[in-house]
Amino acid sequence: MPMSGEEIEGLIKAAMPDAEVEMTDLAGDGDHWAAKVTAPDFAGKSRVQQHKMVYDALGGRMGGVLHALQLTTAVPTS
Repeated sequence: MPMSGEEIEGLIKAAMPDAEVEMTDLAGDGDHWAAKVTAPDFAGKSRVQQHKMVYDALGGRMGGVLHALQLTTAVPTS
């Protein structure tokens, strides 16, 4: 059973409470998601490190119950 956008957002926010998360269902099937995560936690980190932080927050669900996630990360601007 695929993960809902709310579940994905909840896992990310549990790991990074100050993050802003925007979820988009790319295919309308609840199985292919895009997430834009903006978090102060990303400051000073490379894009690869930022993405790893998000994947770590998902607790190994990528490739399993979470089939596809297009990920964009950013540090908030003032």
